Amino acid sequence: MTQEEFQLIAPTIPHEPGIYKYYGETDELLYVGKAKDLRKRVGSYFAKTIDNFKTKQLVKKIHHLAFTIVDTEQDAFLLENALIKEYKPRYNINLKDDKTYPFIVIKKESFPRVFFTRKKINDGSEYLGPFTSRETVRELVSFIKYFIPLRNCKLPLTDANIKKGKFKVCLEYHLGNCKGPCEGLQTLEDYNNSIQQMRDMLKGNLSSVLNSYKEQMQAFAMNLEFEKAQILKKKIEDLENYQAKSVVVSKHLSNLDVFTILRHENTAYVNYLMVQGGTIIQTHSVQLEVKLDETDAEIMEFAIPSLRDRFNSLSTEIILPFSVELPDDKLVITVPKAGDKKRLLDLSLKNVNYYQEEIRKKKVLHLEGKSDAEKKKVLHELQEYLQLPILPVHIECFDNSNFQGSFPVSAMVCFKDGMPSNKDYRHYNVKTVEGINDFATMKEVVLRRYKRLVAEEQTLPQLVIIDGGKGQLGSAMEAIKELDLLGKMTIVGLAKNEEEIFFSGDSESKKLPWDSDSLKLIRRIRDEVHRFGITFHRNKRSKGTFKNELESIKGIGEQTANDLLKTFKSVKNIKLKTEKELAEVVGLSKAKLIVNYFNPSIETTASSIIDTKE
Repeated sequence: MTQEEFQLIAPTIPHEPGIYKYYGETDELLYVGKAKDLRKRVGSYFAKTIDNFKTKQLVKKIHHLAFTIVDTEQDAFLLENALIKEYKPRYNINLKDDKTYPFIVIKKESFPRVFFTRKKINDGSEYLGPFTSRETVRELVSFIKYFIPLRNCKLPLTDANIKKGKFKVCLEYHLGNCKGPCEGLQTLEDYNNSIQQMRDMLKGNLSSVLNSYKEQMQAFAMNLEFEKAQILKKKIEDLENYQAKSVVVSKHLSNLDVFTILRHENTAYVNYLMVQGGTIIQTHSVQLEVKLDETDAEIMEFAIPSLRDRFNSLSTEIILPFSVELPDDKLVITVPKAGDKKRLLDLSLKNVNYYQEEIRKKKVLHLEGKSDAEKKKVLHELQEYLQLPILPVHIECFDNSNFQGSFPVSAMVCFKDGMPSNKDYRHYNVKTVEGINDFATMKEVVLRRYKRLVAEEQTLPQLVIIDGGKGQLGSAMEAIKELDLLGKMTIVGLAKNEEEIFFSGDSESKKLPWDSDSLKLIRRIRDEVHRFGITFHRNKRSKGTFKNELESIKGIGEQTANDLLKTFKSVKNIKLKTEKELAEVVGLSKAKLIVNYFNPSIETTASSIIDTKE
């Protein structure tokens, strides 16, 4: 659908809340979205100023659209989620988590049984969970039944059957694991109290169980039933030990949900902690595939309701690293800066980092366990697609990294036979380049790498990947020419966003088939060099190896530099600001120092004018 075609139908789209659906030429549902104002939101996709590559690709494929008006923004949100779950449109965020998780079920029957199941049946029973680990649920059920006597037989314990004396107590009663409701030795009210204690335990609230046991222990002791009192004392000690080992953040906290996000390229990772009564009772991480370069806030707005719905959360407060817009007015969103809630946020971030690392390892080891023939098949495919003169059994990839426009470093990773060769990975501190210059930096590190390989008479790679645009590739080729290595290995550039491969001097880029193993290998190598470079950069920053360029200015201290970076985000942006703009943050005198440092010609020109006048 073109802009002109959209303008014809735009007047028919109302300024009302609702959902919109984009369809392809074959009536395939491409995308579902929600909007406060349908006409404005849909119109934004057809604006001339749109510069998002993936959104442009979506718009090109739109053949026709449909919309549904609803009463409120919350209704639009719910409808959007329902449609995404049902149809899984190609361009919507994809929550890659299709596992089934176990529940603990309280069966709808007289003297209800408690057991774990993966099947949720609409029979009126109460399902607690889901839980993320089958082993954990089994242990939890056994743990609960040790402390709270519940029946595990399948007898139909109706009031009539019990009164008729149809059943006799079994071994479980004599072992103390059941109170014998089958013979009427336990009332339904007492049994239901035990069920409620079990619910409390699952929510991390052990106080009701502990108080009940302490009262019973006192009663047994008063009646000189010391053996029974000793059994309860042992259970109280075990419960208190269990509570001490639980992840208790604070007994003063109410029920909370905690979410953090970690983003890498087109993938987002979200961690969820469910906190009840100050105890973390659930933790779960998910991977989301981002299709249209959605922001972190947009991803969270999609993931939070999905996870809360899946784990049946009723918490009214959500802890987040940044604020988001959710349609439920009853929800309180907190962005903590310190205290117990901040510690929860940090713990969630620690979990999501671990989850991402585990996913990365699985991707890197994708070829682990495969035969040499299978590994070679991928390399032969890559050789064919790129028309390489020799099989690329040795591939190296370079990437530059900097922080807020300062402190450039570079990284190189090496893959042999399609697998990472960690011992050949290299980090580079940039030596000859002043400031941020990706082109010059790339030339320096490529020159250093292959000058050394030549000097040490080591084997050269068959394929070298430069992660960046044509400028970085051109700079790398300059280094190769200086070393007289042209024709001895193939150098290609990899476009950062569109995953296009281009050769030096070619006007047209080359795209590998999107579902090919060769493209998956290229992605894996690119992701690995990003991870390796970012980790190196982060470690150097944490050790204080870098000195902020702003702190090099006489009269500018660490706090002033931090204030400027918080306001303007990068040194590059600070260099572009006027004296007046800087003065609003750090005062006039410091603003002059900064402007004169980055623009010495201004000061020189001013001095020349004064000299001329004199």
